[in-house]
Order: sequence, then C-alpha cells, then structure tokens
Amino acid sequence: MSELTVADATNRVYDSLQADNEDIDLHIAALKAALKNEGLKEAVLDPTKLVQNNRSGRKLLQAYFRQRGVKVTFAST
Repeated sequence: MSELTVADATNRVYDSLQADNEDIDLHIAALKAALKNEGLKEAVLDPTKLVQNNRSGRKLLQAYFRQRGVKVTFAST
C-alpha cells in the first residue's frame, strides 16, 4: 500500500468527522505520518468542512489532535 499524501489523509479526517468520528484515531495517525513524510509541522484544516465550526468545536478538535501529536491550524476564509 502506498503512503498517503497530506491532502488524502486530511480528506479522510473530514470523512471520519462527518461519520461521527468513526476510526478518527487511525486517520489522525495516518495524517501524522503523512505530515512527517512531507516534512510539514502542522495540518491546516478548512473550518467549513468541520461538523462543529464554532470556536469551542475548533478548540476541542485542536486539543484532541494535539494529544495525538498533530498540531492543527485553520485556513482563513
């Protein structure tokens, strides 16, 4: 199996969030590996694709990802 790109891994995270966080930890791990392979230090997510696009939802998501070793920022709209 070939390694995922950051874009593919990010899309899988979005899909997981839409599916009530199904397998989210696996997708976060894949995103972390993809970031490392591409030499990036943080994931940039599109806030419009989040289930809960409010401040508390974004902060909760950032904290959850940070606990799993992935720094998340949000693209400005």
